[in-house]
Amino acid sequence: MAKFINPNEMGALVGQVVGTSEWVEVSQERINQFAEATGDYQFIHIDPVAAAQTPFGGTIAHGFLTLSLIPLLTAQSDCPRPEGIKMGVNYGGNRTRFLAPVRAGKRVRGVFKLLEIEEKRPGQWQQTMEITVEIEGEPKPALICEWLTQFFV
Repeated sequence: MAKFINPNEMGALVGQVVGTSEWVEVSQERINQFAEATGDYQFIHIDPVAAAQTPFGGTIAHGFLTLSLIPLLTAQSDCPRPEGIKMGVNYGGNRTRFLAPVRAGKRVRGVFKLLEIEEKRPGQWQQTMEITVEIEGEPKPALICEWLTQFFV
């Protein structure tokens, strides 16, 4: 369960893993819905028969689908939240690396390490989080990224 803390106190957490999410299944249905939403119909994502003939051995999630799960993983995590938050917005990423494919039916979770937090102007904070999306039972994570979020209190 997430706890709420004063944004000024979050600075003491810099450099630490501050939360882990619940596991989330990346089903073939979710992959198909993402293909529909984005127009990315590459066979390795949506055609189980053809994808079975590749080194992946079956369909895999789009890398951008895995990246797009970050808001869900964050919401389902125990990461501390700033007290009095009125709104949070994605601000962008410094880097993203897709390290391993997520096969259809696998579960992923996020591990969140706070890299930086700074007050940009009164009541507006920016945090940089290193997010590792792990794949259950796999030695390598699906991705690692540095993600920036701004929130307003």
